[in-house]
Amino acid sequence: MSRPLSEVLGTLDAPRVLVVGDLVLDRYLTGVVERISPEAPIQVLRVEREEERLGCAGSVAQMLAVLGADTRLVGVVGDDAGAKRMHALAGAAGVQLEAIVDAGRRTAVKTRHLARSHSTDQQVLRVDEETLGPVAAACEAHLLQAVRRAIDGCRAVVVSDYGKGVLTDALLRSVIDLARTQGIPLIVDPKGADFTRYKGATCITPNRAEAQRATGIAVQDLASADAAGAVLLEQAGLEFALVTLDREGMYLKPRAGDGVHLPTTPREVFDVTGAGDMVVSVLGMALAAGASPIEAAALANVAAGLEVEHVGVVPITRDEIAARLAEGIEGLAAKHVNRADVAALAERHRAARRRLVFTNGCFDVLHAGHVRYLAEAKSHGDVLIVGLNSDASVQRLKGAGRPLNALADRIEVLSALAAVDHVVVFEEDTPTALVGQVLPDVLVKGKDYEGRVVEGREIVEGRGGRVILADLHPGRSTTGLVDRIRGA
Repeated sequence: MSRPLSEVLGTLDAPRVLVVGDLVLDRYLTGVVERISPEAPIQVLRVEREEERLGCAGSVAQMLAVLGADTRLVGVVGDDAGAKRMHALAGAAGVQLEAIVDAGRRTAVKTRHLARSHSTDQQVLRVDEETLGPVAAACEAHLLQAVRRAIDGCRAVVVSDYGKGVLTDALLRSVIDLARTQGIPLIVDPKGADFTRYKGATCITPNRAEAQRATGIAVQDLASADAAGAVLLEQAGLEFALVTLDREGMYLKPRAGDGVHLPTTPREVFDVTGAGDMVVSVLGMALAAGASPIEAAALANVAAGLEVEHVGVVPITRDEIAARLAEGIEGLAAKHVNRADVAALAERHRAARRRLVFTNGCFDVLHAGHVRYLAEAKSHGDVLIVGLNSDASVQRLKGAGRPLNALADRIEVLSALAAVDHVVVFEEDTPTALVGQVLPDVLVKGKDYEGRVVEGREIVEGRGGRVILADLHPGRSTTGLVDRIRGA
């Protein structure tokens, strides 16, 4: 690789990228299961929260928009309420959607029923409403016209094929030819076993199983990944193939030169949903900005590693990629957010549909009680923001001689915890103003606040959020440690 990935990330501007593919509206109904139905031996889900998101090609488009691309999206919807919701969600995500209406089809909607558990949500049922099969000839013609309009000024095309019938052979051929004529890269997230459909694309990104079906080669190690990649190059006339290998990372097979294995950093994998969308999004963004195939693939590998650490499809920001790229103390420092930037940071997380959790404290001498408390706080959402009292604030609250650890040390130790995503310092005696900047979905304090005023409660609950009092762990406190040390 000729350049550090941090430098490659810094070259990403706001390229116009076109996404073409299957549109799906993802609905999530989340609640609790407390009993079995008297009508049949099935669980009764009491719904507490409903959410809608862009799925399939729409998910790719939203990921690109969150990364900063000027995103165009072309697909097919029905003449129904689902189509209206699709347009509203695309507009809110900053995606310019041109959806061709096919009255003979219904807008694809996937409804997932989720039961809330201690640390995550478990899917108990999925209901699919969709029309399968190729679109009609008239719809296909309108789609091609829409692609011709939308591709103007684009620097890359991403084809998101979920096999719903929108990407007919004729449409694929025309889209690929348009991209080649304009000299821009075209990346395909493929479906099925016949990859000759994508002949002339710049790159395809099959996973291990898809590559195996298409080539007949069992992808079990790097040698077989290289062999499968070579077959894919010939099948589809590609410049390079990128085979994703789940926990083993990715394998890049270029037309010229040796194949390259891009390993992942071992992380806890919560959910692989959306990892493939993340790969093609970053790949398209980086190639549009002029990155080489190896640079683009390496950046996509980092982003996919971040994606699987979240439950569900969660768009990843450039800031998160930059933080992951940072090494050593720089990586820890990336978690420290300036007070002036925290509102904008929180807004970016909300735009990516992440659930924000906030807690605060002095965290002077970090001990096991703190670690367990912060882990529990993080379990209530996707992003944990910790408000940290400044040195002057700690002294006012705790008295002379405190804090024992200076602010820089407390920031570094907190940042080293996996549960903590961001640390922001506040000078006041209470975090109320900071809560007003973050506007979290969940505010966490210890159970010692039972019956006491929780600063920021009105702000959080006034927005429909929750205040949670987390368990404390007897015998573990900074004051107790200090007293024992002084008495020794």
